[in-house]
Amino acid sequence: PAGGQPFAGALIERRGGARLAARSPRSVHPGSRLLPPRFQENADPQKTAFLLRKQWTLYSVSPLYKFSSADLKDYARMLGVFIATEKQKGLAVDVDGELGVRVAMSGLPELRGSEQDPAAVLVQLSLRSSLSPKNSEEKLIWSGWFCCVAGDDLLEDLPENFTCLPLFLVNGAESYTAIVGSWFQKTFDCCFRRLAISPLNLTWMAAMWTGCKVDKSTAATELLFSVPHLPQPLDISYAIHPEDAKALWDTVQKTPGEITQEEVDVFMECLYSHFHRHFKIHLSATKLVKVSTGIASAHCDGIIKFLQSQYLIGVLMLLTELAISQIQ
Repeated sequence: PAGGQPFAGALIERRGGARLAARSPRSVHPGSRLLPPRFQENADPQKTAFLLRKQWTLYSVSPLYKFSSADLKDYARMLGVFIATEKQKGLAVDVDGELGVRVAMSGLPELRGSEQDPAAVLVQLSLRSSLSPKNSEEKLIWSGWFCCVAGDDLLEDLPENFTCLPLFLVNGAESYTAIVGSWFQKTFDCCFRRLAISPLNLTWMAAMWTGCKVDKSTAATELLFSVPHLPQPLDISYAIHPEDAKALWDTVQKTPGEITQEEVDVFMECLYSHFHRHFKIHLSATKLVKVSTGIASAHCDGIIKFLQSQYLIGVLMLLTELAISQIQ
């Protein structure tokens, strides 16, 4: 792995991996995007509520070769054996020698943008003690899920026998991420790569999420900037009341339900001008590293937190797009 980093920070090349073709210009230099839609009316937000308010680390994943959602129970058993083997090698350490890891895999059909998208796949690792009763509650220690939301509009020429689940989200220890990722790479001939979010895409998120209607939200729109070329790190936090941010966006947006690069630029320039007028600081000379709104928060290192279930699908649409654009 590059730079001596473990799996979690590296791209591991696989000879059999399929190439994805992302339609230009939307995925790399998007001229316009649709504003995030609300959750489908026939979907039950309660089934995905456990995904909210957790910190998820983002990865992009090349297509999985000969993966079948009908075999999730078999995959869970195989992964459990793999983890136990790695533990015997000393590569996986439990907090207690009497504890074992149980693997569960399940489908999340609610998390897709259309019928063409494959159902999301949830992987969970739990600790169980050999001394505890069989029906005792297990402790969830790691979660990861693969998804593809509205990927049918971004992909073309996907080879036969490949399943496209390009976005992988993880909550848990990096050591388990490395083991789970290693098993998926060996089993389905795919590769993982940390998914960073560029400052440009963070500005898109700031504008898109500001334009979303939320029934009840008192969360401010907060932008975090890093000042470069200083001996000591210096961050600038810029918080805008949600009603003020929405009012500004309403004056900028021209086409309802759609957002353009020009509108994003005007929206950010208005915020920068207001900040300079009060503090005489040019935020355009800094680096935008984090965006927080009532919809979600995102960090440039590829860390996301979902805050509103009704816009979960919309946020995942953009993340799927970014994941696909990174796969070569």
